[in-house]
Amino acid sequence: MCNILHSAPCFCRPVTANLYKQTALILNPKGIVRALPVSLRPPSGLLCEITADKTNKMTEHFTDGAFTSLQPAGPKASVGTALTHILSVDVEDYFQVEAFADEVSRESWDQRPCRVAGNTQRVLDLFDEYQARGTFFFVGWVAERFPELVREVQSRGHELACHSYWHRTVYSLSPGEFREDTRRARQTIEDAAGVPVIGYRAPSWSITKDCLWALDILAEEGFIYDSSIYPIRHDLYGVPGAQRFPYTRVCGNGLQLREFPPATLRFMGNNLPVAGGGYLRIFPSIYNELAFRIFEKNYRQRVVVYLHPWEIDPEQPRIRGKLKSRFRHYTNLRQMRARVAALLKAHRFERFCDVLAADDALARSAAKSSSQSTVPAPQDTEGSLPPAPRVAVLQREGQS
Repeated sequence: MCNILHSAPCFCRPVTANLYKQTALILNPKGIVRALPVSLRPPSGLLCEITADKTNKMTEHFTDGAFTSLQPAGPKASVGTALTHILSVDVEDYFQVEAFADEVSRESWDQRPCRVAGNTQRVLDLFDEYQARGTFFFVGWVAERFPELVREVQSRGHELACHSYWHRTVYSLSPGEFREDTRRARQTIEDAAGVPVIGYRAPSWSITKDCLWALDILAEEGFIYDSSIYPIRHDLYGVPGAQRFPYTRVCGNGLQLREFPPATLRFMGNNLPVAGGGYLRIFPSIYNELAFRIFEKNYRQRVVVYLHPWEIDPEQPRIRGKLKSRFRHYTNLRQMRARVAALLKAHRFERFCDVLAADDALARSAAKSSSQSTVPAPQDTEGSLPPAPRVAVLQREGQS
């Protein structure tokens, strides 16, 4: 036990050449310095954190409990079981992003050339090429103008979910405004496709520590899960210190909501975003693939991948904006399709609703095994019906 580059006691050992090897990026405040082979296999029951000292010497830190509090949403995959990851798309147009909100008023949206339908079709074709299924979080404004697109997504086997109506940051709204916006968006999506919507993702990951009341409202409105809490530090969003892996949140009103954070890696005590949106486009491909290997080999957790249809459209009209915004939005648009294709080829993906159904099935199986070990089974079961599948909870009360 020792204290090296970490405030808490940890196990550590220098990386040696004969260990199980992966490639890790050595980062410093100036960016990526170089890549080194490192061992990423932690001792049993411990989690791995990669750090580098001032001389860029790599060290593995294995901490017990550093990443866990709250109950996980479902069991980890057992060792040897092939992991499937979660694939998601935020269906919004290029002019609706928060980066250009100062330059593009919502009143002008109808006057701008829409490219979301064509771009989403290309995303669908790409997913079909690799037989991948995902969850599409629709902006209500898009669903209202392109209801046939909503139906097309659903008909190809993907899940529909809610991404607000006006794509406004949650922390800029009052609770009443948020509830109204969410209800309108969800109703628009459900009217277009005729299926219930049970998942939500905030525009620009904008549920922060200052507006956690939004999770209470989502649970009250009947949503089953949320994917809005980004456990990173960022100038526009993020909840530093939040859970990194899926968990069940007990809201202030006593209701429960499953939370699915986007993927992060630990580096020198901080969470680094990975494998989604601009982070998938801008960061080196080796960094994103490293994340998948760590999630699969060490964490035994799913990577939540996300992208936007406009990210595979390098010909989209350019919008004047701040240099930082232009860098975030336009960098590597021409490479994005190939990067997504590489992930789809290398890994298996599914929808959020598939994960919920699988977790519920495992929970039922565990409960059944426990009850059979303590309660005698009934002798006469003739004419009895099997219990209704737990996935029925996906259908909201009041819907037939």
